[in-house]
Amino acid sequence: MREHTAQLQGLGKHALRILVQIIIGIAVGSMVALYKARNLHPGGPLAVALTDRAGHLVTSFRDVVFAQVKISFVNTILTGIFLLVVLPLFHVYLPLSKTLVVATFVFGLLPVVGNLITNTLIFVMGLSLSPLVAVAALGYLIVIHKLEYFLNARIIGGQISARAWELLMAMLFMEAVFGAPGLIAGPIYYAYLKRELKAAQLI
Repeated sequence: MREHTAQLQGLGKHALRILVQIIIGIAVGSMVALYKARNLHPGGPLAVALTDRAGHLVTSFRDVVFAQVKISFVNTILTGIFLLVVLPLFHVYLPLSKTLVVATFVFGLLPVVGNLITNTLIFVMGLSLSPLVAVAALGYLIVIHKLEYFLNARIIGGQISARAWELLMAMLFMEAVFGAPGLIAGPIYYAYLKRELKAAQLI
């Protein structure tokens, strides 16, 4: 932990930046929705076009955020089963288990990065008991997150009316081009692209 303090600090800053972006996105979405609801004079063609584009982007952002809440809930249930049921069956009681379950849901609202944070916390807690517990916890987390990779695509795909394979391809493409940030933003931009194409009656 001491050797990788700088990396952990960078990860924390990255998670905080994503959380701030989510809050700003929700605020922008609320303002755009209120603007449309008040039925004000739309302005010129540029203002109308920008409002429409912002509306599509905000709707896509909202859909992905709501899907992420569902994903975090599923992840929390599976992690809770492991920490509070499976490990105690083998007489292994991880420190702060209930706190870790709550943290799993909170950090799980951050795509990709949230899972890395909670996995690290659980692994470190397991390591405080024994290397065997830490390896077992890590193995379980790897298995459930591999399964969730496809489940995530299905949940988000259902929210934005996209097939799981479409979303997986979009996420893989964005990850290959932009790295981890592309993987996080991939579902949002893909949802936005689909909305724009549907609005233009191209699909």
